[in-house]
Amino acid sequence: MSAPVRLAIFDCDGTLVDSQANICRAMIEAFAIEKLTPPTDPAIRRVVGLSLTEAMRALLPEAGHDVHVRLGETYKRAFQGMRGRGQVDEPLFPGIAEALRALDAEGWMLGVATGKSDRGLRHCLETHGIEHLFVSLQTADRHPSKPHPSMALQAMADAGATPESSFMIGDTSFDIGMGINAGCTTVGVAWGYHAADELFDEGAHFVADRPDQLPDILRTALAARG
Repeated sequence: MSAPVRLAIFDCDGTLVDSQANICRAMIEAFAIEKLTPPTDPAIRRVVGLSLTEAMRALLPEAGHDVHVRLGETYKRAFQGMRGRGQVDEPLFPGIAEALRALDAEGWMLGVATGKSDRGLRHCLETHGIEHLFVSLQTADRHPSKPHPSMALQAMADAGATPESSFMIGDTSFDIGMGINAGCTTVGVAWGYHAADELFDEGAHFVADRPDQLPDILRTALAARG
């Protein structure tokens, strides 16, 4: 019998790339365009990873659904305008590219599950020359917001993996919740937008302090499950 497919599903913003400056700037611009009081940077970082409508609901709970949807569309236009002006910088966290390539060399399947759009995710991965490493790219364009398990379940279907050999890796409680809801082992990362204690409180099985720890954590966790 062949060995089970090993799948590592990564969040993007706050896990693969540091995009908080771009997100905060576009969010503040969107609120200003809609003549609303902008949220603070810490409040914005708290909602990174949610779909846009859910993020706007969390930032502006007193508003109605139509406002949340409109504000999300305004945010998209603000972000696209920044990109068109060459103002978007989404650097990979140090050590992430090496960790991805190490897992790929060991035969892991890799996926992404993110609150980004299809267009935004592909642009990000192509910019860093790592798109070819992933067998599944799941975004908020085609799925309910995290922590709904839809994105993780589709990534497993694409890779031919089972929950027992699949891992969700992310920096927010939304990522951990999605992974748990999909039956995956969950690995939080401490370099993103939610604190390690919060990730453990959400149910993370492991939390990595540095990207170079990820291959060892995944190997150890897989052996323990096997």
